[in-house]
Amino acid sequence: MQQVNIKELTICDVSLMHEMLDVFGQAFELEDVYTGSRPSVSYFEKLLSGPSFIALAAMHNGVVIGGLAAYELQKFEQERSEIYIYDLAVLSVHRRQGVATLLISSLQNIASERGAYVIFVQADQGDEPAIALYNKLGAQEDVLHFDIEPT
Repeated sequence: MQQVNIKELTICDVSLMHEMLDVFGQAFELEDVYTGSRPSVSYFEKLLSGPSFIALAAMHNGVVIGGLAAYELQKFEQERSEIYIYDLAVLSVHRRQGVATLLISSLQNIASERGAYVIFVQADQGDEPAIALYNKLGAQEDVLHFDIEPT
């Protein structure tokens, strides 16, 4: 396996956040979504300094090759939190080398430090590589997902 370092991004890492957006755009083949209307530096600084957003960059030779964006959700029914993986991607030339597993392992450590009781993620039907990865790491649940438009 290649030498990969995982870095949790902070307010000082706006440039790495931009590199992560490039990775997401390439990996998901949605460049317009991830690079067409980038947030401002102040937006990224606010996001990266906030308590609920977690950004992890997988780096090889100083270049971002993968990334994970997650949110810590504070629960109301008990004093605990859960972490939702919103996006996880690795550039195609670096896939199948354990990078995604390393990103999730790093998130598991962060979740443990924060006292979160679970990490959850959704996968699209037909995305067999993602489903195989998540099945290797956790228990699958059959759920329905609904998008509700704001009024």
